[in-house]
Amino acid sequence: MALTGRAGLLAALGALVVLLAPDPSVAVLGLALLLAVLVAVDLLLAGGVRGLRLHRDGERLVRLGESVAVGLVVENPGRRRVRGVVRDAWPPSAGAAPRHLKLDVPAGQRRRLVTTLTPTRRGDREAVTVTVRSVGPLGLAARQGSHLVPWSVRVLPPFLSRKHLPGKLARLRELDGRHPALVRGQGTEFDSLREYVVGDDVRSIDWRASARRSDVVVRTWRPERDRRVLIVLDTGRTSAGRVGVAPHPGQPSGWPRLDWSMDAALLLAALAARAGDRVDFLAHDRTVRAWLSGTSRNDLLSSLVNAMAPIEAELVEADAPGMVSAVLARAKRRCLVVLLTDLNAAAMEEGLLPVLPRLSSRHTVLVAAVADPRVADMASGRGTAELVYDAAAAERLRGERRWITARLRGQGVEVVDAPPEELAPALADAYLALKAAGRL
Repeated sequence: MALTGRAGLLAALGALVVLLAPDPSVAVLGLALLLAVLVAVDLLLAGGVRGLRLHRDGERLVRLGESVAVGLVVENPGRRRVRGVVRDAWPPSAGAAPRHLKLDVPAGQRRRLVTTLTPTRRGDREAVTVTVRSVGPLGLAARQGSHLVPWSVRVLPPFLSRKHLPGKLARLRELDGRHPALVRGQGTEFDSLREYVVGDDVRSIDWRASARRSDVVVRTWRPERDRRVLIVLDTGRTSAGRVGVAPHPGQPSGWPRLDWSMDAALLLAALAARAGDRVDFLAHDRTVRAWLSGTSRNDLLSSLVNAMAPIEAELVEADAPGMVSAVLARAKRRCLVVLLTDLNAAAMEEGLLPVLPRLSSRHTVLVAAVADPRVADMASGRGTAELVYDAAAAERLRGERRWITARLRGQGVEVVDAPPEELAPALADAYLALKAAGRL
């Protein structure tokens, strides 16, 4: 049961009558009895809420930053009209609106109410409860009850870097057009024969074909299609830090490094799939959080965003030896391993660097990391003692990242270290460069 504002207003008016009454005690007793009777009658005449039948419909998937409508169908099997309000409760990060919905369902009929969700975080957002308040005809009191009406909406990564895909695909087509006359070496396939020209590698001369033609001819090569790209997402504690600016209004300042890494992974996966390469995905911190393999090229992006959606950064130190072992157990053939992590000096020196040779000896390894743009801003600060100290700390951090980058490259690992908005296109460029060099 719930009392409405009208009941409070009636009680306030009654208080004025009590002040003017010759016998206040009798007036108070009479007013209380009158209010009790009116509230009881209102409750008896109000439509029942416990017998209502509720179910949901609508979308179950939405990209972060977009909105989706979820319907709530309220069916009234009772004999009295149900008038009042409904509160459809969702977690705060679901961004549900409006908070209260007006309800008016005649006996034996149904009504559909719509709640709009604009989520501010990835993952699965579960409906909590639906509370119905049915107001009586006098508007003094209401029956109230809660119902569990399960529904979940999966919030997918937004894939903001999709805008870079046409330009990268144009470069890929240009690369494919140039490749028949390019390189010879590991990871390439025979394409055709042509006449020798000055500057060609003499190791590419086909002596048997030259003897048959009475002219020097060379073999031309192109990169193998259906190569394997394994994208590894570090979901340890360093991936939880927020960097950059929030791409959508209403979100906390900046995205976690994990989300920026996912965005870059999606662009790389889309590009590699168009290039004819096989793309697998692994998320790992202390254990395997997600594994996706053998997905067709047409279903790759949808499968990837669904696999990424529920992944959250774990506030634990990533197990680098376990991650390398998981990669080696799943990648038997030589492939390109793209590790999306952070170039944190302490974490890298104690974790990844000692075990990286096990990985780089069997696979081509590319490490991609999100650089915090605030560090560059701090490094340029001058004018006060506080700004100078901040600048010194920022320069030290930048120096540590350069040192880590140099050590990784010294082990034959490619490194991409870029600000959040530039990471995805920079990683795609690095992939195309490896493909052009015949190293993929």
